Amino acid sequence: MALRPVLVNIKALDDSAVGRFWAEALGWSVSSREPGETNVGRVGFDWRDPARVCVDVVAVPEPKTATKNRVHLDLATTSAAHQAELVARL
Repeated sequence: MALRPVLVNIKALDDSAVGRFWAEALGWSVSSREPGETNVGRVGFDWRDPARVCVDVVAVPEPKTATKNRVHLDLATTSAAHQAELVARL
C-alpha cells in the first residue's frame, strides 16, 4: 500500500474557532474527543478510506511567533464565481 495523507494537524490558540472556520469552509462537521482538540471531517469519516482526509486543530498555549502561517491548504473551487462566493461567505 502506498503512503497517503490522512490528517492535517493545525496548532492554534483557539482550536474551537479555527476548527469551526475550516468546517464551514469545507462543508464538513466538527467534533471533539477532549478539551483542546477540535476534529473536522466529513460525516462518517474513516481514516482507512484512501480518498479521505481530515483536519485536527489542537490548542497550544503560546501565540504564533512567525509573521507567516506555516500551514497552507490549497483548495479547488469550481469557478471564479464559486471562489468569490466562498471568500465573501468566509
